[in-house]
Amino acid sequence: MTDSVGIAVAQFAPTADKAVNLSRIGELTRTAVQRGAQVVVFPEYASYFVDPFDASLRENAEPVGGAFTEALMDLAAEVGVMIVAGLVETADDDRVRNTLVAVDAGGVQAVYRKLHLYDAFGQRESDWIAPGEIAPPQTFERGGLRFGLQTCYDLRFPEVTRLLADAGADVVLVPAEWVRGPLKEHHWRTLLHARAIENTVYVAAADHPPPLGVGHSTVVDPQGVAVAAVGTGTDVAVAFADVDAVARVRRINPALALRRFGVEPR
Repeated sequence: MTDSVGIAVAQFAPTADKAVNLSRIGELTRTAVQRGAQVVVFPEYASYFVDPFDASLRENAEPVGGAFTEALMDLAAEVGVMIVAGLVETADDDRVRNTLVAVDAGGVQAVYRKLHLYDAFGQRESDWIAPGEIAPPQTFERGGLRFGLQTCYDLRFPEVTRLLADAGADVVLVPAEWVRGPLKEHHWRTLLHARAIENTVYVAAADHPPPLGVGHSTVVDPQGVAVAAVGTGTDVAVAFADVDAVARVRRINPALALRRFGVEPR
């Protein structure tokens, strides 16, 4: 048997004040550690967020390894955890990138740039955000588990999670700003559970709370059962995962081994 790994989903509403965002991240990380977390997942746009988007996104964008990432690394070293959070990253054109960084005391362990932009439900994320390039899945290891990264709207494209499963992920982390709207809360919950069930992985998703996000940050186990969740406020929920649990589910439900189709980029 392996030791379990505490995975926290930390729900909060990032603002246009970068110092306030970092302060809140620090508070929630310490709470997560007190509750047993070794990996803490924050929403997308955790470094900076404004609604509606405007030119300040570009003005407040940073490179990976900039001040926001360095602050996360210092915090991770102080409390001994892995932190995953959304970064507004500088890009080569007038837009920015919607990026995730996974950091610990040793530095940046994985970087993921959102592939599928939210040009749906009346929104146009691509007006402001440049899509990430198709690249090998970004993963890192903690406590015998392999973790993979994806972002928000990517959840509606099952092949993204399947590629992470193919890369050996036991846990898929989903920082999000899942915008509220008719049936959106239902979509959020359904897709989180579906991605866990069809890939026999844990899925841990951190959202913004209302009024902009739906909240309900959740950890779902490989059988599709929600094992920890936050409601609509600012809070942290912690679930405990281990690789043996993934293996047990896959012995009973060997869907990944039985499939007859792969995933190819387009």
